[in-house]
Amino acid sequence: MSSTTNRSAARRAYGRYAVRRLAQAVAVVLLAYVFTFLVISVLPGDPVSNILRDPQNNFSEQEIARIVAYYGLDQPLWVQLSEALSRFVVGDLGVSLRSNLPVSGLLADVLPSTLRLAGAALAVALVLAFAIAFGVRNLPAALARPLRAFPSLFLSVPNFLIGLLLIQWFSFQLGLFLVIDAESLWATFFAAVALGIPVSAQIAEVLIANLDHEARQEYAAVARSRGLGRARLFTAHLLKPSSLPVVTVVALTVGELLGGSLITETIFGRNGVGNLVQRSVATQDLPVLQAVVALAAVVFVVVNLVADLVYPLLDPRVRLDASPAPKKEVSA
Repeated sequence: MSSTTNRSAARRAYGRYAVRRLAQAVAVVLLAYVFTFLVISVLPGDPVSNILRDPQNNFSEQEIARIVAYYGLDQPLWVQLSEALSRFVVGDLGVSLRSNLPVSGLLADVLPSTLRLAGAALAVALVLAFAIAFGVRNLPAALARPLRAFPSLFLSVPNFLIGLLLIQWFSFQLGLFLVIDAESLWATFFAAVALGIPVSAQIAEVLIANLDHEARQEYAAVARSRGLGRARLFTAHLLKPSSLPVVTVVALTVGELLGGSLITETIFGRNGVGNLVQRSVATQDLPVLQAVVALAAVVFVVVNLVADLVYPLLDPRVRLDASPAPKKEVSA
């Protein structure tokens, strides 16, 4: 009876915590959108009018009047902000000033390519980080010591340099993929490697530090005294508690993956969000840029929300009544 009561209380506490975190996530996304709108609105000059009145863009007076009415450009700033928020809440991201097409459609065309690249890069980063950590804990000291320097080395090399080297070696010299076929499997793999290597450094650093911490605990000493081998001790006892902080690090590196994908997509010639941002910056297409910033905020907030909701399920010791996000302390 007592156990059932405790489980019910734990479920209610988790439910309250989930609702509170969800409300915080929605508030963060809306604040990010408002902040982006205000920053763009106070920029010097009037790029919107400049684009609409540019004879090279061939906007008719009727089209200009329709766009001005749509964005409320003849209204006070607070009215424009109110209408922009109303459109954003229902998923209307506006119309591109260059192509006169819905921004949501432009994003939908390029987003799958970026998500494939970011997902593959995250997989590469995780595999690389866990392989380095495994080697550090299980290889002889002469080999494990140089491995500990790999994360610092990876972090010091920019992803655009890695991308250029991969293209030079594996495309131009070995011919494994064509640069002009940027969406092929091999091209996606090598782009993911270029993007994932620097990201793996942070994950590996945290994982190695926590493995060292767990290896000094009493339960690990008892396991070793019973004759448990290094590999068995690593997989059965050290890996799980050391991996929990990695959830937090992975959530925090999503923003880095998105930012890095903009550069990597340009180097590998992929038609993703990075390519769209590059064109929009060059043409001052503000509605597209504002939508990309909002998209980045949504992705970052959602990933961190998922991490915060999963963490209490993985580690029951995490307190749910604390107002900040329940991140476990990371040993470093």
